[in-house]
Amino acid sequence: MSKRVVIAEDEAIIRLDLREMLEDEGYVVVAETGRGDEAIKLVEEHSPDLCIFDIKMPGMDGLAAAREVSSGRKAAVVILTAFSQRTLIEEARDAGVLSYLVKPFQREELVSAIEVALGRFEEIVQLDATVRELEDQLEARKAVDRAKGLLMDEHGLSEADAFSFVQKTAMSERCSMLDVASRIISGDLLP
Repeated sequence: MSKRVVIAEDEAIIRLDLREMLEDEGYVVVAETGRGDEAIKLVEEHSPDLCIFDIKMPGMDGLAAAREVSSGRKAAVVILTAFSQRTLIEEARDAGVLSYLVKPFQREELVSAIEVALGRFEEIVQLDATVRELEDQLEARKAVDRAKGLLMDEHGLSEADAFSFVQKTAMSERCSMLDVASRIISGDLLP
């Protein structure tokens, strides 16, 4: 499936060249603009896989737009600029930019920057999902431990029996151990 792209570049000729290069390489340009603030709206509207932002634009600069897109994990961001100062590169990195391309650039450089950004973005999204999953597991573990403690303190069950009660109830009712633990904690489920 072709990757969807939003372009934000205030120079119309560069924007046109960019669109042509991207389409020749099989990407689908879903929207384009010359303003950073408008780029954010286009990202919300089109849910692209990738954003290519120029740094210097009216309305909102590319770094601020990148920061907003990256913080919400909305899309991978590549920054285009005529400037290669180290401080600017560091600002771009801190804004969540995944690839940085200095103008003028060749088609091969553009494709490489895009593929690196898309790959890194996919890794970040997968890491976020793993973190959420681990956080959920930790919360479930805490709730089960708390429920076991209540069963032990209030009903005289051993730790093994308390755990067994939670586990067997979850299996017999076809629900999660977290659901059972929550019911025990709220007092809605007794052994």
